[in-house]
Amino acid sequence: MHNSNEQRTCNDALSEPSLIAVTGLAKDYRVYDKPEGLLASVTGLFHRTSRLVEALKDVSLTVGRGEFVALLGPNGAGKTTFLKLLSGIITPTRGTARVLGHVPWERADDFRRRFALVMGQRNQLWWDLPAAESFRLHKEIYRIDTPRFERTRDELVDLLGVRPLLLQPVRELSLGERMKLELVAALLHEPEVLFLDEPTIGLDVVAQHTLHTFLSHVQAERQMTVVLTTHYMKDVAALCERVVVITHGDILYDGSLGDIVDRFTTHKIVTLDLDDTPSHERMAGFGFPYEIRGPQVILRIDRARIADVLPDILRSQSVRDVSVEDVPLEEIVAELFRSGESPATARLAEVLP
Repeated sequence: MHNSNEQRTCNDALSEPSLIAVTGLAKDYRVYDKPEGLLASVTGLFHRTSRLVEALKDVSLTVGRGEFVALLGPNGAGKTTFLKLLSGIITPTRGTARVLGHVPWERADDFRRRFALVMGQRNQLWWDLPAAESFRLHKEIYRIDTPRFERTRDELVDLLGVRPLLLQPVRELSLGERMKLELVAALLHEPEVLFLDEPTIGLDVVAQHTLHTFLSHVQAERQMTVVLTTHYMKDVAALCERVVVITHGDILYDGSLGDIVDRFTTHKIVTLDLDDTPSHERMAGFGFPYEIRGPQVILRIDRARIADVLPDILRSQSVRDVSVEDVPLEEIVAELFRSGESPATARLAEVLP
């Protein structure tokens, strides 16, 4: 799997084969406002007011073979719109994109046979039929020969442990069971590119872990290129090495998962377990932000100073245990969302209180 330690743009990867290449991609929508009241509604029949919504703004990036890329962003950031463009469901307002050498919205048959799209809130399985029937339909749609179909189906079904569910109507399955079978259906034709739109939404911890293990195995085994949108940082930590943060339709950050911690945090979190609850005066004397939770104290200490000041803190306290950790990924990404109006090169230190 490709691992990039620097921010990537469309020009960064010209020397390597890119399965996905996007330049200046944008999507605008005209939204009509409907005023309240009878008179306003009648007036609206003759004079409608509208506004332009930029769902995606001039996005450029490349994705290489075998990459597992996470698209992060708040609701309405343009993540799902981006996947719909790359899969050819909608056409852009401007810009270009090539996926597997094809322009997605031209919907060439060869292109449609080589990618798959799974949307966590939409079903591709027939609601009233057993999943086994939908699988056979996919076999005919993608013209998969019988030996290959049976081999691939059995492998995927056994990996997810869903064989007892194949003859059960889809409407009777739980959300987690349904999502597992949705993934099987999407992978039956062995796509080279997989688009996943919030596949773990609403799932419990056990179901999330099962999907993480399954996707990691299949992606590594097939060297499949995967683009994932999610709100769960556990998905990102378990699956992705590259993160693209989108806010207000723009790319705010594009780089490795490891680099996002080093680049956008200036401190580490030090947790002290003490014998007794300390006073605020005692902790304030160290000059760092802190939080007292009974006998436990959480300090935020500058990364550059931690080796110098931590020994003094430990000597001055009755410490039973200590831990030093990076800022949680959820907190870093939340700050990136909140600083979305700033240039991509702005450091989070400038927006933190």
